[in-house]
Amino acid sequence: MFLRNNYLTRFFLFIFFLTGLNSCYVARYVGWNFADINDSEKFPADSIAASSHPVTFSKAKNMGLIGNEVYSFTEGLSLSVFLENHQTAAFLIIRDDTLVYEQYFGKYGRESVFPSFSIAKSFVSALVGIALSEGKFRSLEQPITDFLPELKDTLFRHVTLLNLLEMRSGIRFSESYGNPFGLTAKFYYGLNLKKYTLSLTMEELPGVRYNYQSANTELLAIALERATGTSLSEYLQEQIWDPMGAGFPATWSVDSRRHRQIKAFCCINGRSEDFARFGQLYLDNGMVNGDTVIPLSWIKESLTLRNDSKDSQGYPYTYHWRVTQEGDFFAKGILGQYLYVSPSKRVVIYRAGKKSDRVIWPQFFRDLIGRL
Repeated sequence: MFLRNNYLTRFFLFIFFLTGLNSCYVARYVGWNFADINDSEKFPADSIAASSHPVTFSKAKNMGLIGNEVYSFTEGLSLSVFLENHQTAAFLIIRDDTLVYEQYFGKYGRESVFPSFSIAKSFVSALVGIALSEGKFRSLEQPITDFLPELKDTLFRHVTLLNLLEMRSGIRFSESYGNPFGLTAKFYYGLNLKKYTLSLTMEELPGVRYNYQSANTELLAIALERATGTSLSEYLQEQIWDPMGAGFPATWSVDSRRHRQIKAFCCINGRSEDFARFGQLYLDNGMVNGDTVIPLSWIKESLTLRNDSKDSQGYPYTYHWRVTQEGDFFAKGILGQYLYVSPSKRVVIYRAGKKSDRVIWPQFFRDLIGRL
């Protein structure tokens, strides 16, 4: 729901001042409206440096040809026109480590910074796997209270790292993007994220059912920081961003300049090529130039179906990844941000979007890969 209507805006502002809330997150929600592709400019952030040894994709000589192709699933339009018509800002296709299609639309270009939104969750999953391999966590069965003993609800002692990864924690949290008074808005726009996280309560015992909740990722993030003794942005740079050969610097948004708690459930801000490079890292079994960045055992485990968890579109959900019946997997963010990987076809697709625009993008990617 977009609060573009002046009457709605005035109404929510009136309610905000009338209730006398002690936080300005509602005012920020109303003033900034719904999340958009320029959100990297709105929040303070931690810096992540480009790799000291960047790895570049080779480029196909006929890169422009794919964009001129007309397919049955592109409404009788060329691929490039279809993508532009459906609110795409950037679209990259990598096949066999080679960039075969790269197109930016409107004001956006190769150096444009895009917010990851929930694609960041898959980065957090990778960091959990790395921390586990380093012995920072004993196992995924370790309770979250080992790292956050100050959680107020005593039922949290039953919640494990695995429950959080699988979105089966039983936390009371509504992932509602259209409610300015909801917890999602509070987490995204609020100024004291750790306080909100530590105030969470339980709705049911963990492991009972799947319920997609950004709070799960934030709990994992705090556990990671305490287990590793470093900030999440530093850990990302040391363990993934630098060794995978990221060609550009990035940032990770924080709640406020005062508290500087990373918004782990959403907000890595980077360039298209580097997001695609993360997908390539998973496609290459966690290896870069012969060196292990992410343990292969973790990649296999984190993409394995273990229960009946399915997202709102019916895709099975694993450790902060979604998988398809064909064996592909993808990370997804609001407004149609996608990182899609097809191991069988050796293809990585990255899309940055201003909107999803009612396209079922995973099926679109699958159809497109079948024609490459």
